[in-house]
Amino acid sequence: MSIQIVQARLEDVESVATLVGELLQEIMAAVNDKVFGFHHADTVARARSWLKEGLYTVLLAHEGGELLGFLALYESYALYTEGAYGMIPEFYVRPAHRSNGVGAALLEQARRLGQSRGWRRLEVTTPPLPQFDRTLAFYQREGFSISGGRKLKLDL
Repeated sequence: MSIQIVQARLEDVESVATLVGELLQEIMAAVNDKVFGFHHADTVARARSWLKEGLYTVLLAHEGGELLGFLALYESYALYTEGAYGMIPEFYVRPAHRSNGVGAALLEQARRLGQSRGWRRLEVTTPPLPQFDRTLAFYQREGFSISGGRKLKLDL
C-alpha cells in the first residue's frame, strides 16, 4: 500500500475534528496542562464553515482506507514575508504511523499547494519545550528553519 494525500471535503469534517481532538489531547498530555478547550461539535461546525468558504484547506493522509493524519493550511499576509504565505495551524500524524513518511508526504503536498497559490513560504509554530524537540527536528529535516521567537497569545 502507499500513502494517499487528498484534500478534505465537507463530508470529512467529522474525521478532521476527531484528529484535531487527538492532537490537542497529545499536546496537553505532553505539557501536563489543559491549555485547550476542545468541543467536537464546535470543531466540526468551524471546519465545515471554513472549508465551505475556502478559508481553510485540510490535507488528509490515508493508507488502505485508514486515516493516518492531517495537515491544515490557511493563507496569511505579512509585509515581512513579501506577500501571501501559508500558515500551518494544525499538523498531526497518529502515533502508530510516525516515522513512516506520512508527515513528509503531507508536507510535500502542502508545499505543492502553496506554490500553486503563489505563496512565498510556509510557517509553522512548535512550542519551545523539550517535549517537542522531536517535532522541531522533523521540521528542520523537512527544510524549515527557525525564524523567530515564541508564539504568544492574548485571549479577547
